Amino acid sequence: MFFNTRYNLMKSIRLFSLLFVCFAFIATSTSYGQGMKRVSPPATAASTIKGVKVEIKYSQPSVKGRKIWGGLVPYDQVWRTGANEATTFEVSQDVKIEGKTLPKGKYALFTIPGKSSWTLIFNKKAKQWGAYNYSSSDDALRVTVKAKKSNKMSEKLAFSFEGNKAVFHWEKLEFAFAIKK
Repeated sequence: MFFNTRYNLMKSIRLFSLLFVCFAFIATSTSYGQGMKRVSPPATAASTIKGVKVEIKYSQPSVKGRKIWGGLVPYDQVWRTGANEATTFEVSQDVKIEGKTLPKGKYALFTIPGKSSWTLIFNKKAKQWGAYNYSSSDDALRVTVKAKKSNKMSEKLAFSFEGNKAVFHWEKLEFAFAIKK
């Protein structure tokens, strides 16, 4: 009887200890993760073009001395156009992107970088992590734009608006695409 009780007590202590360690690990890792800043922080570029609200949400990777084009970001492959989640592009009304119709809505904005021109892809599945589950069957629109070298270095990826154009800047490269009602 004594052996049985002592065995059960030891078993209970081990189980309690294991549960305590697991709980402590989960509690500290969750609270630690909530206070951390992302390496590639989220950003938003927004504008109103002739009554149409346009919003681009993206994460901003930094150059950090790395080779970007043809290195970190390969040529001729679908890219999330930023870091972390896929960049999103949202319009409040139907618009024309480089002369082609894009219905109102929210899209993942993917790109296929080339050495002189880029393909912009507006994909119907806006909520995606990276480009890992990208499928061309979900594309709403594809357009081609010219990329050019920029005179100024942009350490962090950024989108901005200049009139009716959305402009992408990163490293020493930029491209723009026209948005019309």
